[in-house]
Amino acid sequence: MEWTTLRDFGIALLIGALVGAERESHKRAEDPSGNSGLRTFILLAMAGAVSAWIGARTGTPWIFVATLAVAGAGQIASYVTHGGQRPKSSGLTTEAAALCVCLLGGMTMLGYPELAVGLGIVTTAILAYKDPMHGWVTRLGRDDIYAGLRLLFASFIVLPLLPDRTVDPWNALNPYKLWLLVILISALSLVGYVAVRWLGPGRGTALTGLTGGVVSSTAVTLSFARGDRDSGRADSGDLFALGILIAWGVMFPRVMVEVAVVHPPLLSGLAPPFIAMGLAAFGAAAFFHRRSLRSRTAGGATSRGVPLKNPFSLTRAVSFGLVFALVLVTVSIVRERFSAGGLYLVSFLAGLTDVDAITLSMADFARTGGGRETAVAAITLAALANTFVKCAFVLLFSGRGLKRRVLPATLVIAAAGGAALCFA
Repeated sequence: MEWTTLRDFGIALLIGALVGAERESHKRAEDPSGNSGLRTFILLAMAGAVSAWIGARTGTPWIFVATLAVAGAGQIASYVTHGGQRPKSSGLTTEAAALCVCLLGGMTMLGYPELAVGLGIVTTAILAYKDPMHGWVTRLGRDDIYAGLRLLFASFIVLPLLPDRTVDPWNALNPYKLWLLVILISALSLVGYVAVRWLGPGRGTALTGLTGGVVSSTAVTLSFARGDRDSGRADSGDLFALGILIAWGVMFPRVMVEVAVVHPPLLSGLAPPFIAMGLAAFGAAAFFHRRSLRSRTAGGATSRGVPLKNPFSLTRAVSFGLVFALVLVTVSIVRERFSAGGLYLVSFLAGLTDVDAITLSMADFARTGGGRETAVAAITLAALANTFVKCAFVLLFSGRGLKRRVLPATLVIAAAGGAALCFA
């Protein structure tokens, strides 16, 4: 017998043992009346492997199919027979896992042992992490599920239907690429939102600023500014400044990710100012973190949760797409009729409300032959404008202590970005 055959049989038995060990542990801890444990799963894996091996040698694949059918019928019979003895375990998880093990055993003998091992590990993880997975699902509301479905609808149904060519007189609007970038922004925001829901918004100011900043650094800024004003505590300024500056700092690597997706060569010019501004924001956050730790009441200060909603909806996606299209057309017209100063004005005005649209527009501008230095300066100007707007929110809505902390940090961030841009 060949060594490869022996190895594949061994892999099949190990897969059965891996899943069976987890089920044995579950049976002892939660379901003593269960009848499928370590030995059952090893035997099911062996049955799948042997039947697949015989079928491959004799050219009769129905042997494996018949074995799988018998194994499935046996699991159903076991479920029906022992259902009355396990009123609290009415699910089919163990039975489904048994069928998976039988199939994986067959896969190892049909030439896919590496894939079978990977799927065996995934199967065991799904079984073992029952409580965390159920806990995560309980944090999701119906609106979150609908939002995820809408994102999938927009990605896999709407996107393939759009034409992949420009459709406007200025040769600027490609519906396929436009919608693809809308999905990119929505997905990045959704990742941050899921992190907030998974970790919880009350895990600390720093963590809230980090995760919430991916969704909306403006929302974090407004929430913390109002929280500082409502708290009426002189010692809360360091913590709120920490959360705000972390949220601001997240914006800079997020913009770099967007540029890397659209036009990676632009990153070499964009990296110096954005790394400088990011380091300045995180450095200021670290300074306020150390100050908060030295404060006597830092341990008792309250971290404020950010009331974030699921960031994806088709209406919001379409609205962003329209804004993005308007910016693209504006940039194209200004590019033809005006100098670089016109693009800078457009970038500054666009950055006052949203930095993502102008970032993607200028990255596409550089990709289609526009000036690299112009694109870098325009994106940097938009990021600075957005930072100044968020600083204005702090000045308008927060207490005096937070204003004294955030305003100097804003000037440091702006100085760092401007210096890096000038000397790069």
